[in-house]
Amino acid sequence: MFSFEVLKNGGDKFERTGIITTSRGKIETPIFMPVGTLGSVKALSVEDVKQVNAQIILGNTYHLYLRPGMEILDLFDGLHKFMNWDRPILTDSGGFQVFSLAMLSKITEEGYSFQSHIDGSRHLMTPEKSIEIQLCIGSDIMMCLDQCVGYPAEKKQIESAMHLTKRWAKRCFDRWKQDEKRNNALFGIVQGGMFEDLRKISAEQICENDFSGFAVGGLSVGEPPELMYEVAEYNLPMLPSNKPKYVMGVGTPEDLVTLVGLGADMFDCVMPTRNARNGKLFTRCGDMNIANSRYSNDTLPIDPKCSCETCKNYSRAYLRHLYKSRELLAYRLNTIHNLHYYLDLMKNIRNAVSNSEYKNFKKNFFEERNKGIDALTD
Repeated sequence: MFSFEVLKNGGDKFERTGIITTSRGKIETPIFMPVGTLGSVKALSVEDVKQVNAQIILGNTYHLYLRPGMEILDLFDGLHKFMNWDRPILTDSGGFQVFSLAMLSKITEEGYSFQSHIDGSRHLMTPEKSIEIQLCIGSDIMMCLDQCVGYPAEKKQIESAMHLTKRWAKRCFDRWKQDEKRNNALFGIVQGGMFEDLRKISAEQICENDFSGFAVGGLSVGEPPELMYEVAEYNLPMLPSNKPKYVMGVGTPEDLVTLVGLGADMFDCVMPTRNARNGKLFTRCGDMNIANSRYSNDTLPIDPKCSCETCKNYSRAYLRHLYKSRELLAYRLNTIHNLHYYLDLMKNIRNAVSNSEYKNFKKNFFEERNKGIDALTD
């Protein structure tokens, strides 16, 4: 049931539009995937998430495995029914969370041995188990277990992680192929740190398996944006052009616009939702800190040209009042706006590529973002 079709190759560099088909619907690319770590996009209902036109969301294998656990998800035949979401779900492998959250984690050839950050219980996450958990979740797109290394790191350490990622990818692929009832996809992940030669080797290694799509991992781990773009620029063209290309854990609006031009099709990041809960709102003319006192009697919406529920109905003054009062409604309204901004940005990028106007779109985007929020007028 999974397929990918390129609809339009842009005229500037590598930008393109496409359609991913899954058993639960189609996904227009380039696409941003809101993060629903524990089976919810924080502060929003499923109806809210659909209202901002999310075509696919991301779930977290590590977190869902620990809580609510596989027994509960089995009871509901997977995450979709459990959370009442009928559109596609992508799940990561759990490797990054073991790397960043788990206590006393240890990497062996077998997998990740780790202690739960919730109750201290011991667990072993092998490539096979990661796939089995994702199958239980009912993921439409699953990710291979990989070893993620932060920045900076020694080349020797990066190379070792890259080769382990290759061996684990093969084990994930073999376990996925064993599932005769599978109607989902499995993506391989390229590693290699910031080293071009290692990125090339890793891409060749991961492409040895006929994955449904490919991801560029190991970015947004502390490196400056310029270095991230440099790595993506030489890594993305190494991946098959007939498969979706996913840059994991990225990023700012500027990152999305830039990386589409380098050939990326898919993105995810906690930035729009996390920043919303911290009072930072994204707009076409830069970022707004709604906690600032200048908004205490401001009758304008966040952005007069924005069509989201929040901007159509509420003033900056009211949103500031909610946020300063720590009213729960603040988190919902801010998150609706930020996700609407991100998903509307992706729609506008797709339109620009389809009309062979990406280059001008990118230029105008950066010019407008640099104007500053005082330029937000009717």
